[in-house]
Amino acid sequence: MAEAAENLLKSGEVSAMIRQGFISSPRLSPTSSPPPPATVAAALPSPPRPSVPSPNSPTLFEMITREDLARRASSRTHPSGDQKRLRLLERIAAMIANEGPGDVELSISSGDGFRVPMAVHRRVLAAGSRFFAEKLAGIGGGPGRPVMVEICDCDDAEVYVDVVGLMYSVDLRRSLAGEDVEKVLALLKVSVDIKFDDGISACLDHLEAIPWSEDEEEKVMSTLSKLRIQQLHESIERVLQRVSVEPSTSANADSVVVNVLHGVLQSKDKKARRDMKALIARLLRGDLNHSDIHYKNLEAPRETLYQLCHKRMDCLLLLLSEAANMVEGQGDRAALMGEVAREADNVQWLVDILIDKRIADEFVGLWANQSGLATCHSKIPCMYRFEISMITAQLCVAIGKGQILVSKDAKVSLLRTWLEALFEDFGWMKRTSRTFNKTMVEDGLSATILTLPMAEQQAILLRWFDCFLNKGDDCPNIQRAFEIWWRRAFIRQHAGEHDHSHLQMVDSDNRI
Repeated sequence: MAEAAENLLKSGEVSAMIRQGFISSPRLSPTSSPPPPATVAAALPSPPRPSVPSPNSPTLFEMITREDLARRASSRTHPSGDQKRLRLLERIAAMIANEGPGDVELSISSGDGFRVPMAVHRRVLAAGSRFFAEKLAGIGGGPGRPVMVEICDCDDAEVYVDVVGLMYSVDLRRSLAGEDVEKVLALLKVSVDIKFDDGISACLDHLEAIPWSEDEEEKVMSTLSKLRIQQLHESIERVLQRVSVEPSTSANADSVVVNVLHGVLQSKDKKARRDMKALIARLLRGDLNHSDIHYKNLEAPRETLYQLCHKRMDCLLLLLSEAANMVEGQGDRAALMGEVAREADNVQWLVDILIDKRIADEFVGLWANQSGLATCHSKIPCMYRFEISMITAQLCVAIGKGQILVSKDAKVSLLRTWLEALFEDFGWMKRTSRTFNKTMVEDGLSATILTLPMAEQQAILLRWFDCFLNKGDDCPNIQRAFEIWWRRAFIRQHAGEHDHSHLQMVDSDNRI
């Protein structure tokens, strides 16, 4: 058995078990050990307990602790991220080695403690960098006496090392191949700092050639705008041609916007039309999430938008007139009403843009004056015409939210012309339109009515009362507005402050 134990010791299996914590060392551990596994116990008898451990012999625990501390220290010195740095240094060292022994001891360090010493060559530094050429001029040195140069507290020492490596490159374009925008911008800034002209040109050429994401575009524009060096002006302008607008293009912006709007309004493909409407509306709102000063909202001229509104409403009137006078069985009524729906949708889209730009006040009066359109509208079945009432609902929502500020007379005129149609079409709007928000329309209509003088509130709400009793859910539910009006008219009166003699109950058949 003793021979078997000796063989185990010689093979190293026991030491491996000790290192892994399976058994304890008879020489290193002063404490009793747990029972070893059966296979080990059969080969190795239990060790005797020494009375006093030797002060010069570290315990197994102490050795493992020291090793662990050393391993942690090593990981701090060379974390996994340092592998990239090591590869960088190896690559730069290989490039420099081709030039023979260096005569300049260049040390580059950053604030995080990363320091790179390199034996480089005066002639390469001086030829590549006007900064180094100025600093090294007149400084001695020679065989066995290299010049000591130190660059401290760099933002990123690795970038400086890369730039030094680029000075040794015979093909800068190839050396930059594969680098992303952020890295090239960092190389460019350092190249500018040390006046490395070839590096500056190579970085700008690279930026001109590679694609940018929107985030990268922001970084490129921000960085280049800060490089206020006269000799770089033309090179920078060449790079920025990708995003810079020529004066001639700016001057033609209005016509471009008009052509784009016309294209969307005349589109026949439903999906493409829907997608482009959403995109152009977002662009006109400036909904781009850009805070950079280079971005500004594209302004569609007010006159242009209203000209388009007039044209679409004229088309709508012609189509409705044709539909109202169409003899049963003659012509394609369904196709004609499809055109009506498309033109109504056009007007809604334009009104959305006007509301977003806070210039829809004029449209309220314009829509209120469409008595001819309202007359034709009343002659068409609800299933074909409800999209037109969506325009009225849209205006009431915006007025109720305070997005459109118009006079009392304009609001009264709007409701006198279109409220009856809105009551009649509400059921179809609610059931058919996917974008229709019943609660929002009811709240907007209520708020609009309650901004009117009490006499107009009474006339409208009593007419609604009669309609609601007959149509139920197919009529907008504005009970809240009715309740507020009722309290204003009959409960919350202040004697002597106002003369309410003009408030009279009117017959429900009266119209506003």
